[in-house]
Amino acid sequence: MRFRPTISLFALMLASTALAEPAAAPPVEALEARIRMLEAQSREMLQALEQARAEIAALRATPTDAVAVAALPEPGTASGPNAFNPAISIILNGSFAHHSFDPESYEIAGFPLAGEAGPGAQGLSLGESEIAFAANIDEKFYGQLTLAIESEDGEDGIGVEEAYIETTALPAGLSVRAGRFFSNIGYLNTHHAHTDAFSDRPLAYQALLGNQYADDGVQLRWVAPTDVYLELGGEWMRGQSFPSGGAARSGTGVRSLSAHAGGDIGDESSWLAGVSVLDARTTEGEDGFSGDNRLYIADLTWKWAPNGNTRDGGVTLRSEYLHDRREGRYLASTQGIEVPWAGSRDGAYIEGVWRLNRQWDTGYRYDRLWPDASGPFASDTDPVRHNLMLTWRNSEFSLIRLQYSRDDAAPAQRDHALTLQYQTALGAHGAHKF
Repeated sequence: MRFRPTISLFALMLASTALAEPAAAPPVEALEARIRMLEAQSREMLQALEQARAEIAALRATPTDAVAVAALPEPGTASGPNAFNPAISIILNGSFAHHSFDPESYEIAGFPLAGEAGPGAQGLSLGESEIAFAANIDEKFYGQLTLAIESEDGEDGIGVEEAYIETTALPAGLSVRAGRFFSNIGYLNTHHAHTDAFSDRPLAYQALLGNQYADDGVQLRWVAPTDVYLELGGEWMRGQSFPSGGAARSGTGVRSLSAHAGGDIGDESSWLAGVSVLDARTTEGEDGFSGDNRLYIADLTWKWAPNGNTRDGGVTLRSEYLHDRREGRYLASTQGIEVPWAGSRDGAYIEGVWRLNRQWDTGYRYDRLWPDASGPFASDTDPVRHNLMLTWRNSEFSLIRLQYSRDDAAPAQRDHALTLQYQTALGAHGAHKF
């Protein structure tokens, strides 16, 4: 019986010895390589930790206001996500017109049709629509591009109506504009047609300015620092557009001067008056004229509104008188005609618009022309036109206008015209002048 425990103890010792025997050791080189790798990773982590601590310390040492101020743009510089997006506006215009006299045979006695003169199309038509882009370029310049989209004889076209830059920071009330723009002569000439109270321009503008004079050039204006509004201006234009043509004087064929003054009369009335002169050297203009022509314009506007608020009602009276003088020759090269053309012609209009309330206004305009008694277009008939309109405005961005005109522009050519017009403004459109 004592022999069996001895054998068991011996067997247990053998088993313990067998379990205590170590496994095969890894190569020393592999362990050393692993240690070096871990040491390198540790050094990298310590460096990243030290860098993060340094950045946190720097942020804590910087005042919050300083960070906010640093984020603000410099005065006059572009900023924000829309900093490089100009304001975009779109004018949509269309009409239906019925003329008792064929517009294709339309004439104005004593005045050849040039530029965009003449009645609108018979029936449904798309009027002149506009796309305008405008923005401050920087703290010293403003820029604007206006594209005119129109359809003529079934063909659509896009033209550059205005494309100019203008200074915004000249001292002493001075400003300079350069590019293509509407001349600052008269009153209506400086305004886009969609701001008119009637669906078409007066006969005087159609006959003597081809609807509106725009050209390439440079303009200088000065606004006096006085209580009464006083603006003086001068322009130097290319002379490519009617009433000039041919870009005479090496591309500086037109010069103009203008003066406008205005102010308030009490709390409910205001006025604006101006005189302008446009001097041109013309070479084969659209009306066949070559020589020197000079156009004088006088304009007067008076507005009355309760408490001075024209949105809720009021009356606007406006008139312009145009006097054209020319000394040169009439040339129709295709017909082999060349005759002297010297003399003067005149045109005028007077209109009154009654703003009934925010949605309705009505008005009347009287147009008249006085042709020359001699020259290639001599006539003893004075063209006359009466216009009556009624406008409904859903808002300041849309309107529908109904207009009736009786046009006696030439002998045996009476035109009764009825026009229904819509007009809308989309996008950010800038404010218009007085």
